[in-house]
Amino acid sequence: MTASQPVSGAASPEAAGHPARTPLWFRVKSSLTALILDHGLEPNARLPSEAELCQQFQVSRTVVREALSQLVNEGVIYRLQGKGAFVRARRDDQDFVSTAVGFSGELSDKNRIVSRRILRQAMDQPGPRVRRYLKIDESEPVVSIDRVMMVDGHPRAIVRWKMVASLVPGLESLGLETRSLYDTLSRQYGIHFARADRWIESVALADEDARLLGVEAGRPALRVESVANDERDVPIEYYVALYLTDRSRLHVSVRSARI
Repeated sequence: MTASQPVSGAASPEAAGHPARTPLWFRVKSSLTALILDHGLEPNARLPSEAELCQQFQVSRTVVREALSQLVNEGVIYRLQGKGAFVRARRDDQDFVSTAVGFSGELSDKNRIVSRRILRQAMDQPGPRVRRYLKIDESEPVVSIDRVMMVDGHPRAIVRWKMVASLVPGLESLGLETRSLYDTLSRQYGIHFARADRWIESVALADEDARLLGVEAGRPALRVESVANDERDVPIEYYVALYLTDRSRLHVSVRSARI
């Protein structure tokens, strides 16, 4: 299939078996992702227009645009102004250790389904390590979100994430199972990251972490500790991630330094 040929044949969200309580945009997004995978669409194949998708799924343009925005954020498709939405090429290398983008984009191989399992989401008092990296005192709470990130239903990483609570009021109670955390930070709270420092080491998975990732205890994994700064160069985000690398490679770009 070429980029000039629109695709068709997607099942309606209801026919795809989504519960009625699932947000409409998520049901459309899932149906489109399944369409891309099931049809084996080639890179740069064009998707139906927004109007065609509205008619096909019997939903509003707002719902379709949200579904497409999420697919763009997860790296499944891309958009060209005035031309429509197209399938992205599959990516074998993972760039999350060298970028400050969200984990949906970081973990999603092109044309893969990224999902999240929320383990814990609450307000916390920060421990000494978090206080030191975020430069806050013990009286300033943080929002903690622990997640298992999955690609095509297979656990890929555990992320234990924290952010200064005053920057994200109400985040501890938002539903994040079907939504990218970083997309939410950007669109709902206006938060953008300027840079991040990350420390990477190889570890053996403890029993509980191995169980969450569906592998045996002691399996090697990468432990990534990260501190991200906002556009004022103020540290606002801290996380520790355990990442399985048996299904993909990690990519880091290194610029030459002047001596």
